[in-house]
Amino acid sequence: MSADDHILGIDFGGTKVALGLADRTGKLLATRRLDTDAAAGAGQVVSRALAAAAGLVAGERSVLGGIGVVSPGIVLPDRILLAPNVPGWERLRLAERVSAEFPGVPVTVGTDAKAAALAESTWGTLAGADPAVFLSLGTGIAAAVLVGGRVLTGAHGAAGEIGYNLRFPQDCAGFAGGAAPLEEAVGGRGLGGRASEALGRTVTAGELFALARENAEAKELVTAALDELSMHVANLAIAFDPERIAVGGGLVRSADVLLPALRERLAAAVPFPPDLVPARFDQDAALLGAVALALG
Repeated sequence: MSADDHILGIDFGGTKVALGLADRTGKLLATRRLDTDAAAGAGQVVSRALAAAAGLVAGERSVLGGIGVVSPGIVLPDRILLAPNVPGWERLRLAERVSAEFPGVPVTVGTDAKAAALAESTWGTLAGADPAVFLSLGTGIAAAVLVGGRVLTGAHGAAGEIGYNLRFPQDCAGFAGGAAPLEEAVGGRGLGGRASEALGRTVTAGELFALARENAEAKELVTAALDELSMHVANLAIAFDPERIAVGGGLVRSADVLLPALRERLAAAVPFPPDLVPARFDQDAALLGAVALALG
């Protein structure tokens, strides 16, 4: 890889795909976003994303030195585990698909939240913090723990998959039953679904937070979700004693409601409350994480 080569980052999410070209310092030079259209399945979103990526590279006349690709779940050579939001995603050979579109260019793949943590540790608000946690709150929810500047992967790559946390002692609907209990309760997709049912019209999680300022039923839903989420974040902080927690993902657009609720619970429950901050890159953390993976 020469100093002038660009890095292509691809961030596959539950509702959007983010593409970006960056230099070796992590500076994004050009970006593009696509809707995932999850209901239409995995094949179409990967095909559209790779076509758009090829167009972005050609339009910028870039010479690629590497490609980083991130996705929810545990990305293996022949499949993706723990990624239920897009039909067919678990059967993808993601690195193969990308390599076929860009032959000869090194491809690195990884989990979106862990890659985002790497970006925040390298260039963002987690730089110098040890231990540190990146909390991803979007369509789904996940955490990534950094110790000594390295992301904790776990024995199977699943460290920090807090969406599978059980919610109460009698909770039997865990992973073996096809459930992600906490994610279904407080993740953006689950929260939006419950809000739509309660309010009688289609409502996204972001819209729900806005409605909560004036609608009592919406406020009740948001308050319950934040009470539950903050408990799990506090337990995470008790377990790892982080110096700092950075919060990113789509729900951070409602930071004025979200962050005070989390800070209040951390202050009350954690012996040594960590500093809680919004992620520097907000919506681009996973995309820059893909770049960081490619840079190695």
